[in-house]
Amino acid sequence: MQHVAPALKNDKNKVREEKEMEKTDKIYVAGHRGLVGSAIVRNLKEKGYENVIGRTHKELDLTSQAEVRAFFETERPDVVVLAAAKVGGINANNTAPAEFAYENMQIQCNVIKCCHDFRVKKLLFLGSTCIYPKMAPQPIPEEALLTGPLEETNEAYAIAKIAGLEMCKFYKRQYGDDFISCMPTNLYGAYDNYDLQGSHVMPAMIRKFHEAKVNKEKKVELWGTGTPLREFLYVDDMADACVFLLENYSGESHVNIGTGKEITIRELAELVQRTVGYQGEIVWNGDMPDGTPRKLTDVTKLHELGWNHRIELEEGVRLAYEWFKENVDSARM
Repeated sequence: MQHVAPALKNDKNKVREEKEMEKTDKIYVAGHRGLVGSAIVRNLKEKGYENVIGRTHKELDLTSQAEVRAFFETERPDVVVLAAAKVGGINANNTAPAEFAYENMQIQCNVIKCCHDFRVKKLLFLGSTCIYPKMAPQPIPEEALLTGPLEETNEAYAIAKIAGLEMCKFYKRQYGDDFISCMPTNLYGAYDNYDLQGSHVMPAMIRKFHEAKVNKEKKVELWGTGTPLREFLYVDDMADACVFLLENYSGESHVNIGTGKEITIRELAELVQRTVGYQGEIVWNGDMPDGTPRKLTDVTKLHELGWNHRIELEEGVRLAYEWFKENVDSARM
């Protein structure tokens, strides 16, 4: 159902009317070759959206205001999915916080402002559940945002993402722009990053166990104690939820995307170990950081909108490992 967002009293611009997506819309997916973006492109095409475009970093530097404006001026996309970001695991966030804050805010400011200036009819901004306070209530509801201190190991990335979703909210509130935000939980699957200096926990485990198996190593070292609880969502499920929100949601609040189920890092390691078929020992390095002790999303809002995940963790890990084996020569290593 179409509706018009309220305008601020001092806003001299006309409030924009929200329009439904159409199969002929030109949809720009920023970050179309990454884990998140590639899955969204696949899902859009499966649903009949054929006019989906993307640009590599060589073709379009999203940190450049001039390049982004020139792209929007030429292409005039109807719908934009902002899935491009500088991302990484605990090590990457710890060692380069300035770059994580600066580059992500550059990308977001450039794209969001152009979406407004060039009257894009729908924007989906993707954040991360790391935006929530370190000691947020569990499961974490959307309302927990900005209610406490962030986890130190990814604070820079989280602050940048918070700025992005708040920008979307302010443009909607002031101008009626149909800009929405979603916060996916920990993702994994095809086209993930397997570089151990910057990867997240799932791809790091898959690569470590696979290489240990191939090289007949007796031990695999993993960071931390293995006790933190985490939630994992297969990337194709995430993409399906994103397209569902594009088609069905225009609210001001961001929406959590997850499974509502959790597992300890130790249990995850044992699942990946079994899936890979590695027979050696797991050694936990307790001198390395664990990160947030628990992070489970409250997905009540998403369920009430009518979407639920389909791929359970055991099947997802199997699918992710199969993709890794088939693409080990071309994967981001």
